[in-house]
Amino acid sequence: MRGDGVEFTGRASAAGPAADGERRNAFDGVGVVVLGACAAWSLLTATAHDGRPEGVLLAVLAVAAGHAAGRIFGALLPVAAPCAGALAGLVLTLTVPHLAPGPQIVAPLGPAGATAALLTLSAGAACCAAWTAPAPAARLAAGALAAGITVTAAVRGSVVGAAACVAVLLCSLAAGRTRRGAGIAVLALATAVVTGLTWAVAGSALPDGLASALEGGLTTHRIELWHDALHLAGRNSALGVGPGRFGDLSATAAAATPSDGKPHSAPLQLAAEQGVVGVILLAAAYCWMLGALWRSPRPTPVVLTAGAALTALAAIASVGDALSFTAVSVGAGLLAGLTTARPLAREPALEESDESGESRVRAG
Repeated sequence: MRGDGVEFTGRASAAGPAADGERRNAFDGVGVVVLGACAAWSLLTATAHDGRPEGVLLAVLAVAAGHAAGRIFGALLPVAAPCAGALAGLVLTLTVPHLAPGPQIVAPLGPAGATAALLTLSAGAACCAAWTAPAPAARLAAGALAAGITVTAAVRGSVVGAAACVAVLLCSLAAGRTRRGAGIAVLALATAVVTGLTWAVAGSALPDGLASALEGGLTTHRIELWHDALHLAGRNSALGVGPGRFGDLSATAAAATPSDGKPHSAPLQLAAEQGVVGVILLAAAYCWMLGALWRSPRPTPVVLTAGAALTALAAIASVGDALSFTAVSVGAGLLAGLTTARPLAREPALEESDESGESRVRAG
């Protein structure tokens, strides 16, 4: 039906909801396959090279558990659950001073990367709650929580975390006027660009001026770790050197005191330890999350806000070791689950643009 020049409609026709449900179920199946493949491949490469797959297995379990919890609580408590998740992430960063599983290194994105990642996910969850809340007071409170998390990142000296939180807030503000498909495509492109730059730095493929500028922010030690990771990946492209063995084979990591035995880049670590297939599986996991968001029954602003937070996490993980922390993996899965769940209660209508650019109102 139409009213005041605006068409009030669902996302599809009468047959649309059933088709959308089938597509969401298909993405759930894809997620099971991808996460299962990640676990299986880590075991295979560990068997081939006497590696230590426990870290990868724990990360896969953490993502799966977080996603399952998010789907449950997102359906039951679509506003309270993301607020609780945001508060939990904030409290964790304030009460656990060193979010590090091993020795720290002097770098802007080592253990500090885990703090930045948690604060970014927390800000994203708070923004999602603000878009979902039916009452103005609740929206204001959730928005204030997101702003408070951003300020907390700045006060604690997490420059990366503050910048990522600001980026998530800006993306959330713009999400109400952005088409879902276009927004998802931009987020995927941004991740590809950051990953490509990381790979180019590791391979010394950038112009001298740009390389020097990036080296100042990343530190020489980190870039040398990346060089070692790319070298190991080139020598063992099929199966890698085995999970958890980078620190044993990297001259830079061995010379550092102390050293946590990681190259501080998720794609480069997987390339070195699990070969090309490991990198493909990491990319598949990220694409699965974006695909699930694309088919989510939640309003577009909620979907794109969560996508922005997960993309910021991907960027942090490309130049740091954020995914080595169980809390970050759980948080990523939780946010994805919260924003792909279908709430049992009807959500307030949100005006958004469909793929053709026509203004529509979704009611959840």
